[in-house]
Amino acid sequence: MNDFYLFFVTGIEHITDLNGVDHILFVAALCLRYLAKDWRKLLVLITAFTIGHSITLALSTLNFIHFSRNWTEFLIAVTIVITALNNLSVKSFEFKSKYPLIYVYALLFGLIHGMGFSTLLKSMLGRDQTIVVQLLAFNLGL
Repeated sequence: MNDFYLFFVTGIEHITDLNGVDHILFVAALCLRYLAKDWRKLLVLITAFTIGHSITLALSTLNFIHFSRNWTEFLIAVTIVITALNNLSVKSFEFKSKYPLIYVYALLFGLIHGMGFSTLLKSMLGRDQTIVVQLLAFNLGL
């Protein structure tokens, strides 16, 4: 349970300290269109981002995929700009389908953001440790 707490707190710190400002900016850009009454849509949106984030975080931590940190940080900034520009291009915010394109953006951009944290996660894990509990705790902290 000690590992769970450590990774939970790390998730909280990742989103609240200045190192997590990219995630805060991205999530803020994603959520700008929504009102409080749209909480279900927001929940789907944030869940899509978290799923994408978790997939690449796990794959990168387990060394199935690898991207340089410079490229990852650059692509994270690109996702923020694309999301902000997309917000500017929307004149009236209406869903015309059950799963609008913004949900796909959140999932795909979550894939990019997930690669940014894997270096720290790798350094925190033991050599033979599985990452299921740690990943769950980290995402709950987020």
